[in-house]
Amino acid sequence: MEFDWVNMAFEWEGLVPKDVEESFEDPFSCKLLPDSPRYAGESRYFNLGMAASGYGIFSVYRTNGKQIRVVM
Repeated sequence: MEFDWVNMAFEWEGLVPKDVEESFEDPFSCKLLPDSPRYAGESRYFNLGMAASGYGIFSVYRTNGKQIRVVM
């Protein structure tokens, strides 16, 4: 899948997009679909994985099946 990095609504604070992308490729990453009405409208998901640099990264994202848009 491709990542959509256009018009990000957050600051990186020391991370680069490659670190976030690597956290999705981590074979031990944990992807969660929240069971809450709060997130039912836009189908947001959570990812917890590790980048090759050793950073543990928690991401909130949405996807249409072809692209991943990191929200936070």
